[in-house]
Formats: sequence, structure tokens, C-alpha cells
Amino acid sequence: METPHRVSTLELFFDLVFVFTITQLTVLLADDLSLRGAGQVLLIFTVLFWMYGGYAHLTNQVPPDRTVRRLLLILAMGAFLVCALAVPTAFGAGGVAFGLGYVCVVLVHSALYTQAHGSGVLWFALPNTLCALSVLAAGFFDGPPAWGLWVLALLIQFAVPQLVQRVAASGAASAGAETGAGAAPGAAEAVTTVSDQLGGMSAEHLVERHGLLLIIVFGESVIAIGIGTGSLPLSVGIAGGAFLALAVASALWWMYFVRDEGRAEEVFAETAPEKRFKLAMLAYYYAFLPMLLGIAAFAAGVKKTIGHLGEHLHTGPALALAGGVAVYLAGDLAFRAVLGIGPARFRAAALVLALATVPVGTGTAGLWQLVALVVVLLGALGAELRWTPARTAATGSG
Repeated sequence: METPHRVSTLELFFDLVFVFTITQLTVLLADDLSLRGAGQVLLIFTVLFWMYGGYAHLTNQVPPDRTVRRLLLILAMGAFLVCALAVPTAFGAGGVAFGLGYVCVVLVHSALYTQAHGSGVLWFALPNTLCALSVLAAGFFDGPPAWGLWVLALLIQFAVPQLVQRVAASGAASAGAETGAGAAPGAAEAVTTVSDQLGGMSAEHLVERHGLLLIIVFGESVIAIGIGTGSLPLSVGIAGGAFLALAVASALWWMYFVRDEGRAEEVFAETAPEKRFKLAMLAYYYAFLPMLLGIAAFAAGVKKTIGHLGEHLHTGPALALAGGVAVYLAGDLAFRAVLGIGPARFRAAALVLALATVPVGTGTAGLWQLVALVVVLLGALGAELRWTPARTAATGSG
């Protein structure tokens, strides 16, 4: 039976600092609602979230319960803060500062992980360092060379899990052969240590940690309401628009925390510890990325809309509102598919209908687009409650 492992207050503090990067990305997107701006946000956040996931897995296996570990984690928080401060100019004057901060994030992560893996950390520490150096190098260039180096960093990131598992597997095979030929007992176990320990994570801590991150990010959408209103007088229209924006965020919250989180923890608890790393990568990295980015995009749309609720929206803000909800739903559908906790059909329909609200915002007013989004999301939740009132079995995908 697993020992209960809850999220510490230092980890929550760490998450609060990390979420500032999402706040900065929301500002970046709100200032540049274009394909270029969206591309920068996608690259920056994908790179940053990779190392956030690295720290989530790290503290799952190496709890910050010693002074040295706590100090190193605080140092990593400072490095993430530097990255966050440099986000608005990461593709310009702040690129080098961002890169230096990111290099520090990676090096501290590697240092802490040596306490769990020893020299085995090199299999993922070296690729992570190459990724960070690519980001740092991008800071010295403008235009296509900078974009190319950022894309290279992403490619290195995506290769790390496959590299670690394949090296461990091939190492295990060769060690097994050597053992059969008279090698020292335990050689195979030594080679597979990295893979085994990456998988041996606490299901309870993993789900709780990412749930806390998500709820903090939802707070960004609430802050966006206040920033969007600025110094405007609090009229009935603005109060109504704020309530609608909160209703959209609340519906998205409901979809994960009421319908998905508990079942996700059950699935991870039932999964063999050595298989959890791969499942966590699929559910809490690849699927969570669009969920978090969707909230950030919706928040950017709210900032641009809340003060102009009675006006026709430009395409950018309308796309940010609808696209943010749709991207979140796409990530949530992927999350459910990975863990087998359907149904999917109602949320898939909501995704399509959310995108269909763009003409509502551009053709009528931002207020009516928010109303439409609320109706779509409540409709999806109502349909789930009506036709799948009981908890769906883990194998159901709808």
C-alpha cells in the first residue's frame, strides 16, 4: 500500500510563482492577438511547462523536506520568476535574460534529481540542458533564426521521454545478457533504475499537484476581468459581463474538478507504479498543455472584451474567447481519452459550438458571445448529467 503523499506548502508557493509566467503570457497575447503572438505564446509556454512538469515529478519523488532541497527549490522559483519577467520580450531584448533564467531552472532540477537517480540523471539532464542552451542562443538572434532555435528546443524536449525509455530498455537487454554470461547480480536492475524511478510516483500527489496548478490558473481568468474593466465605472452591463465571464470559467472548472479529477486519481492509483510516468506524460503534459493555454487565451479575450461588451468585437478578441474555450475542451477530451474516463460526445459537440460563437461576437456584441458560450457549456454539462448521471466506467469513452 502506498504511503500518503500530499502537496507541501512550498510546492504550492512554487506554483504561484510559476503561474506568473501564465499571467505574463496572457498579457503578451492580449497585446498581440495575431498568429505571431499566438505562436510566441505557444512556444514559450510549452518550453516552460515542460520544466514545470519536471519539478512536479521531482517533488513527487524527492519531497522538499530538507533544508538543502528547500533552498534549491526556492532558487528554482527565482529562476522561473526571471523567465516570467522576461516573457513579454522573450523574442526580443529580454531573450538572453529568459534563456539564462531557463538554464538555471534546468540545472537546479538536475541537481535535485541526482538525489533520486544519481548518475542516471544524465539521460534526461543533458537533453534538458541542450534545450535550455537552444533557448538561450535564441536570445542572441531575431526573426527566423530565433524561431528556429525555439522550435529546436521543443523537438529536443519531445525526444527526452522516448530517449530515456529506449536507453533504459536497451540497457536492460544488454545487462540481462551480461548477467546470463556471468555478470554481477543486479546489473540489469542498475541499468533500469532511471525508468523504474521515473514511473514510481505517488498517484495522490500527482493528481493533487496538477489540480492545484489548474485552479491557480483559473484565477488568471478572474484577474483578467478586473484588469479589463480598468477604471471604468461599474455599470449594470459590466457587472453582467463579469458574471458571464466568471460563469464560463466556472463551467470549465466544473468539467475537470467535479467530473474528472476524482476518476483520474482512481485510474492512476490502479495503474502499476512503473507505468505511471508514461501515463502522466500523456495526461498531465500533452493533454494539460491545451487546457492551460485555453484558459490563458480565454483570459486574454476577456481583457479585450469586458470593457466593450456592447460593441462588435474584432476577430482577435472573438477568437480568443471562443478559441480559448475550444482549446481547453480539446485538451480535456485528450485527457479523458488517455485515462479512459468518457463520455466524450457532449464535450466534443461543445467544442464545435464554442467555435461557432465567433460570428456572434463579431456580428452582434461581446456580451452576446459570452452568453452563447455560457449556454453551450451549461448545455454540455446538463446533457452529461442527464444521460450519464452515474460515474462512467473507466473503459467508457462515449
